[in-house]
Amino acid sequence: MIPVSQAIPEQLGPVDGRALRTVCGHFATGVTVITSGSGDNATGATVNSFTSVSLDPALVLICLHDNSRLLPVVQESGGFVVNFLTQRQEPVAWAFAGRRTARIEEVPHHRSVLDLPVLSEALAHLECRLVTEYDGGDHTILLGEVVGLRAPSEAEQEDPLIFFQGSMRTPAWS
Repeated sequence: MIPVSQAIPEQLGPVDGRALRTVCGHFATGVTVITSGSGDNATGATVNSFTSVSLDPALVLICLHDNSRLLPVVQESGGFVVNFLTQRQEPVAWAFAGRRTARIEEVPHHRSVLDLPVLSEALAHLECRLVTEYDGGDHTILLGEVVGLRAPSEAEQEDPLIFFQGSMRTPAWS
């Protein structure tokens, strides 16, 4: 194995954040709304920084900006729900994407076993207990243990909402 210091020349400096965002925009991702909290403190945010980490134990991770209004809610509640959106939920994705977002009460939802908000019309969802967090530059990486989940039956199957090159898209197979 080549040591990292030999593999990457030192004259290469940090890349421009805008350029990184543009290049990463060429990677199609699913669109999720992460929800957490209870009562008036319940909120959500549109996130595409999500990945499955491990099957045993069942772990996933999400990344939230350090200034995200959702981050302290997740930390206080000790858990979060990953809601996978359908194509028809694009307005929901945009509603939870800005600094001022939709209120949980404005979208159909129900409470999970851990009393976290779940978007009722989501394609699928994962309910997670917060395990740990890591520094990720201007983001916090949150590792969650999946403690509950729901996926659609074949009869309920809908096409997912995807994000590619800065916009919400319909998959080509639709």
